[in-house]
Amino acid sequence: MAAAGETDESRQAVSQTMKEAFDNPLTDEDDEEEEILASDHEESTQTVLATTLKVSNSRNPDLQRMAIDSLSSEDQDAHDIFVTIDDPRKHVTKMETYATYKVSTRTTRGDFDHPEYTLRRRYTDFLWLRHKLEETQPTHLVPPLPEKHSMKIYVDRFCKEFLVTRQRALNKFVTRIAEHPTLSFNEYFKIFLTAKAWELSAHRKMKPSFVSVIGSSVKTNASAYMLKNRSPEYTMMWEYIHTFGDKMGSVDRISQRILKEQTEYREHLSNFGPAFRLLSEYEIDLSDVLNAFAKSIESCAKGMDPVVEGSELYFTPLIKEYILYSDSVKSVLKKRDKFQMEYELAVDEITRKKNEREQVKISDQNYSVGAMLGKDPEEVKEQKGNKIEAHIQKLQKQVEFLNDKTEVANADLKADLDRWHRNKRKDTKEAFIGMADRQISFYENMLSGWEDVMHILREQDLELPAPPQPSFSSPKDSHNSSSESSSWVQIEGAEGGS
Repeated sequence: MAAAGETDESRQAVSQTMKEAFDNPLTDEDDEEEEILASDHEESTQTVLATTLKVSNSRNPDLQRMAIDSLSSEDQDAHDIFVTIDDPRKHVTKMETYATYKVSTRTTRGDFDHPEYTLRRRYTDFLWLRHKLEETQPTHLVPPLPEKHSMKIYVDRFCKEFLVTRQRALNKFVTRIAEHPTLSFNEYFKIFLTAKAWELSAHRKMKPSFVSVIGSSVKTNASAYMLKNRSPEYTMMWEYIHTFGDKMGSVDRISQRILKEQTEYREHLSNFGPAFRLLSEYEIDLSDVLNAFAKSIESCAKGMDPVVEGSELYFTPLIKEYILYSDSVKSVLKKRDKFQMEYELAVDEITRKKNEREQVKISDQNYSVGAMLGKDPEEVKEQKGNKIEAHIQKLQKQVEFLNDKTEVANADLKADLDRWHRNKRKDTKEAFIGMADRQISFYENMLSGWEDVMHILREQDLELPAPPQPSFSSPKDSHNSSSESSSWVQIEGAEGGS
């Protein structure tokens, strides 16, 4: 009962923390704030469409590719490709032990050579895919992968329970990619789904240089500190996702404690039932009652199985996934800040050059190096002005490109965050409904078992002692009563002696 009480308290703590974590502070009262993160999907799609149509007129091929990638409607939302991950297998070789998962693909897309593919992939292959998606689609929110050694409840990484839990997480990962209107058309996603093992190995060997990776990472992290004019809506996104990650971390810690308590409670019940059965062999008169007790306790222990398994397979992985999702959102926000920082630096540079051009117009070139070499001062001034003007024209094109690039990143981020919020609400609803159903089934089963015990007790017509009556006297009255009783005992003893 103590364990059950602690579990109830922990469950209440999880409920309160989950409410705070999923209560989006950006969508409570302010209608303007609601448009930022919880707008209708149609509105988000129109935003992406309008932005990308504007940018698609750019002469830069990279920017045109980004615009075309963003031109995706709901009808393209992965109804033409279906990917399933199942059948985890353990492989033991002389060099290593690893697990593979069967990847089954069905598609009607014309750029695939066959309508169906079946192959096996390792966890490192999924990791490679995610890195490539982040590298080639920096403005989009790439779903997270389960961490390689994050499931601490399993001692053996290759036990059946661990592999099944990871298989479910990997299946959700590829499903989210397949349902994404842009990521599902990525070249590396197609390679992952169709390439043979040796072909995929060849692609994995082509890695960017270490210096370029470090340089890009430093620039991305520094953008948050160098940014001057971040829009308030993105500041609110930062604040929300940081709070969300912290709250979900608290939920994860409490849910892990609940899962541990539930597992221990199930073990205790499993040991408690047989103890009554052994006792019934010696207490013949009470054997029916003791066996009924044992049966009810064993039924309760068996009823805990779906509760524990549900927490292990559904609730706990969901919490971990959204903790990792918060990190992914932070990464995309940093990249968006990086694009805006590059735009702001280019604007500052063009402003500096324009000021320099004005200084040249009013400057005296009689003492310049060119004039000292025999050139006409006015000609020197004109050459300097033309050089600065050419640089300004070049910077102007760069500013336009970076501005369009930032707008595309903003549109992609808003659309992906809108999709993320919808998935979050859907996943949370399914997880809570499943948890409620399992708890209801458990307590209904427990109630039925103990009602059977009560029925047997009434049939036995056992004479049970009346429960002790509670005392409402104060400690002081109790002390006085005991003193009076001892005094009467002393008096009676004295009279008996006389």
